[in-house]
Amino acid sequence: MSDILIHTADGVTTLTLNRVDKKNSFTQAMYAACADALEAAKDDAAVRVVVFQGDVAIFSAGNDIGDFLSNPPKAQDAPVFRFLRGLASFPKPILAAVCGPAVGIGTTMLFHCDLVYAGDNAAFSMPFVNLGLCPEASSSLLVPQMMGYHRAAETLLMGEPFMAEAALEVGLVNRVVPPTEANNIAQAQARKLAAKPLASLVETKRLLKKGQMAQVLERIDEEAVSFGRMLGEPAAKEAFTAFMEKRKPDFSKV
Repeated sequence: MSDILIHTADGVTTLTLNRVDKKNSFTQAMYAACADALEAAKDDAAVRVVVFQGDVAIFSAGNDIGDFLSNPPKAQDAPVFRFLRGLASFPKPILAAVCGPAVGIGTTMLFHCDLVYAGDNAAFSMPFVNLGLCPEASSSLLVPQMMGYHRAAETLLMGEPFMAEAALEVGLVNRVVPPTEANNIAQAQARKLAAKPLASLVETKRLLKKGQMAQVLERIDEEAVSFGRMLGEPAAKEAFTAFMEKRKPDFSKV
């Protein structure tokens, strides 16, 4: 069975992260599947809304470390960056239902969604610094815009999780609900949107994001260059070696 389930009905395309045994950690193949699905949905007049969802216990643990180390995203056309650009520039509404941990990309992708519904067990984190890396997905631009500089600095520099209620407070999520209700609420909202005129949805989203899109795409590319460079530096090598050896990293010499 595929790690990304794709289902379209009533104008809504749902992408379900379906790798629960691996905590829905993303592989390059999963990024490619998501990028291809967004491209298809963008060009399909029958699709008006896209929904991302995971499991009631886990949205995504971020990158699959083994796959990540075997296929590091150093090139601008790597599947992860193709996915992020497609997500950021997608013209139709995107919704997400998030339960349990949402780590790294599991959080940063949400800044490009239009509506986000979180289970009360959701825990968001962007631990890039802790891995010897830098932010991705234009989060270095979007997190300060949403949270304010000092909250953003604490979130990105410390890399510590924040819970659903905190995400609601800063505006990352629209509503916090019991985990068993998150997917259903996202689907219900998606169907409401799909019943509206597509041209009005697209134009309203365009106007909402006008003046920001070029900055977002530019920052995605800038972060990608830094991210690729830092992957080969001592701090990241120590972080990933420590992860694989199940020990605490020692950054005292890097």
